[in-house]
Amino acid sequence: MPELTHNTTSRPELSRDLGVSHASAIVVGTIIGSGIFLVPAEMMQAVGSAKLVYLAWVVGGALSFFGALTYAELGAMKPQAGGEYVYVRDGYGPLAGFLYAWTWFVIAKPASVATVVTGLVRILGTFSVFAFFSRNVISAPIAVTWGQVVAIAAAILISALNYIGVKKAGEFQLVFTLLKVVIILGIVVVCFGGGNSAAGRSLGAGWHNFSGTFSGAKGGITGFMAALVAALWAYDGWNDLNMVAGEIKRPERSIPIALIAGVATVGVLYVLMNAGVQYVLPASAIAASPRPASDAVALILGSVGAGIVSLGMALSMLVTLNGTIMSGARVPYAAARDGYFFSKLAEVHPRFHTPSAAIVVQAVLSILLLLLGANFKQLFSLAIFAEWLFYMITGSTLFVFRVREPGMARPYRTWGYPFVPAIFVVVAAAFLCYTFADNWPNSGYGVLVILAGIPLFAYFARRRGRAAPES
Repeated sequence: MPELTHNTTSRPELSRDLGVSHASAIVVGTIIGSGIFLVPAEMMQAVGSAKLVYLAWVVGGALSFFGALTYAELGAMKPQAGGEYVYVRDGYGPLAGFLYAWTWFVIAKPASVATVVTGLVRILGTFSVFAFFSRNVISAPIAVTWGQVVAIAAAILISALNYIGVKKAGEFQLVFTLLKVVIILGIVVVCFGGGNSAAGRSLGAGWHNFSGTFSGAKGGITGFMAALVAALWAYDGWNDLNMVAGEIKRPERSIPIALIAGVATVGVLYVLMNAGVQYVLPASAIAASPRPASDAVALILGSVGAGIVSLGMALSMLVTLNGTIMSGARVPYAAARDGYFFSKLAEVHPRFHTPSAAIVVQAVLSILLLLLGANFKQLFSLAIFAEWLFYMITGSTLFVFRVREPGMARPYRTWGYPFVPAIFVVVAAAFLCYTFADNWPNSGYGVLVILAGIPLFAYFARRRGRAAPES
C-alpha cells in the first residue's frame, strides 16, 4: 500500500539528502548512548559474574542483530518516511498503523528523548562545577531544578538542529559518531595498556577479573532477565534509521548496509569496552560503581582521565539525542499524510524540507515529561516496553508480506529467513511478558495509552472519510 499523498504537487516534500555514511552514523550514533557507560553496574548487580554479563551482552546483541536483518528487508522494500508505521499499516491495516503511530508519538519517543537528556544531566552532574543542577529554579506551582532546565535546553537545541535540515543533522551525526567511536577505542586502549603496566597490575588489573563474582547479585533467571533488559536498552535505537528512509539516497542499498554493518559495529565496540573495564576492575567494584568506565580510566590516568570519559559520555548522549529526535518526527508526519492524524503534523517546511511541525510537537511532549519529573528508570522502562511491543509486531509483518506479496521487489532478503525473523519475534514476545510483569505499573499505563488511541482513530477515520470526496 503506497503512502497517500493528496495534492502533493502544491506542497514541499522531504528530500533525500542522507548518504550511506550518514545512515550508518544514525545507526551507530543513536545506539551508543550512555548505556555502555552506565549499565555494566546494573548488569553485574543482576547476574554477579563477568561471564554472565557477557552472555547478556551477546544475547542482547544477537537479538538486536536479528532485528536489524529483518528491518533491512522491510526498509529496502518500503523505503518511505515513517518506517515501522508504514510496515504495520500495510501489514495489518490502518487501525494497527495508527495505534503504532499514536503510541510512538505520545509514549515511546517523548520518553526516549526525556531518558536521553536526563542521562546527559546525570553525567554532567558528576562535575563539581555543575553541582547546582539539583537546586530548584522555581518551587511553585511546580518544582523545577536547574538539571531539568538543562535537559529541556538540550532537547530544544537538537530539535532546532533537525528543524533546519536533515542534512545538517546528518552531518552532525556523522562527525560526532566518528568522534564517539574514537573515544570508546581510546578507553579500551587505556584500560588494557594501563592495566598491563606495573602500576595497573598493582591495582589488581588482569585477566583473573573475568572469573570474579559479586556475591550480592540477584541471580537466577530473574537476574539474567534484568541484565538482558539493561543490555537491550544499551542496544536500543537500531530501528531508528528506517523512520528516515524517505530521506536516504538509494535506500534499497543504503538501509541494509547501514543496519547490518552498524549493529555489528556496535556489538564489537560494546564487547571491547566491557572487556577493558573488566580487565581493570573486579566484579565487586563494577557492581558498586555508578560509572564503571570512568572509574576504570581513573585508576589508570587519575581524575583527569575520568573527566575525559564523562565528557565523552555527554557527547555520546548528544549524538544519540540527535538520532532519536530525527527519527521520531517522521512517524506522526507519515500518519498525518495518510489523513489519520492531525493535518498540521503533515507539513513540510518550504525552505528546510523537514517535518517541522512534527519536530516542534515532539519537543513539547518531551519537555512536558521532563517537567513531570519522572525518574530515569521510570522513563526508560516506559519507553522500552512500548518500543519492544512494536518491534515484535513490526518484525511479524515480514511474514505477512512474504505470503501476501511474494512477487514484490525485494532488493535485500533477510538472511536466515524464516528462522532469524521468527526468533526475533518470539524472543521479543517473551521479553515483553517479562517487562510487563516486572514493571507492570509503567507497562500497564502504556497499554492504557495504546487502547486510548482506538476512539481517536475512529475520529480521524470519519474525518478522513468525509474529506475523501473533496480530494
